[in-house]
Amino acid sequence: MSIRNDRKRLIKPTHPGEMLREDFMPDFGLTASDLANALGVSYQSVNRLLHGRQSVSPVMALRLSKLFGNSADFWLNAQRATDLWNAEQKYRNDIDRIQTIHICHPMAVEH
Repeated sequence: MSIRNDRKRLIKPTHPGEMLREDFMPDFGLTASDLANALGVSYQSVNRLLHGRQSVSPVMALRLSKLFGNSADFWLNAQRATDLWNAEQKYRNDIDRIQTIHICHPMAVEH
């Protein structure tokens, strides 16, 4: 049995860069330079991510998951939530104009 999850989110999700900046880096005593070095990426790339100007790519998710001992899915899901929220805000009027299709089961159709 599946549980429907069609309620609209009321608050903006936390960008993965903010999660890094506010939660992970302080907990591990990392600076942006430390993080860049540990991940094997440029400081500029980390800085853009930390300030929400860059998304977490699959490769970055793998790097972060290895560094912090969690899953790449954790990072990609956080990015996905942010991306969906942003798209919904930007295209809300267009999306609201689309009518949902309701499919009837063929056996339920009366002749």
